[in-house]
Amino acid sequence: MQILTERQNEILRFIAKHIEDTGFPPTRLEICSALGFKSPNAAETHLKALAKKGAISMVPGASRSIRLITNLVTRAQNLAEQLSIPLVGRVAAGSPILAQEHLEAQYQIDPQLFPMAPDYLLKVRGMSMRNAGILHDDLLAVKRLSGGLSETRDGQIVVARLEEDVTVKRFKRDGKKIVLLPENPDFEPIVVDPSQDFLAIEGLAVGVIRNPRSGL
Repeated sequence: MQILTERQNEILRFIAKHIEDTGFPPTRLEICSALGFKSPNAAETHLKALAKKGAISMVPGASRSIRLITNLVTRAQNLAEQLSIPLVGRVAAGSPILAQEHLEAQYQIDPQLFPMAPDYLLKVRGMSMRNAGILHDDLLAVKRLSGGLSETRDGQIVVARLEEDVTVKRFKRDGKKIVLLPENPDFEPIVVDPSQDFLAIEGLAVGVIRNPRSGL
């Protein structure tokens, strides 16, 4: 099933609760009343998006035809245990990654998907990490590191800020210098001297959510 937006998760929770309380799914009008949609057509648009993402199924023309896909009742009831984390799009030069103007959406994420709970999702730009399975427009799950460079270990994939730019690379120490390694032979490593160049480690990659448009 594809990742759901915060609004879609809200609708899914309502459907699951309605089924639990009454034994049958809500009508479009009941969804409108509960969630503040202006018309049944607006509710229908969201329901079609949920069906397309594999969260529900519907029978055309039936008023109480909504069905949660197997195991999604439990999933919807347990959403309170999930993480609500921001999606960061294009980062303006020199500005904080989590600045409000960079945030494109909020997602509910199951923390069990990753070895460490992420703090945000970063939309990947470019193909420099292709051989690590991180492709253009993928969503990279990132854990913030309070210790920065001192907490970073060789071989980790990091989100690094170098001067004005933010990049995703594999981290390596080489004496007093830092090497940011791509995972694509078409790109050159970036060698950084921390005594002369500004380098900050914004976070550690803990997983990736594949963009289905990549075809991989």
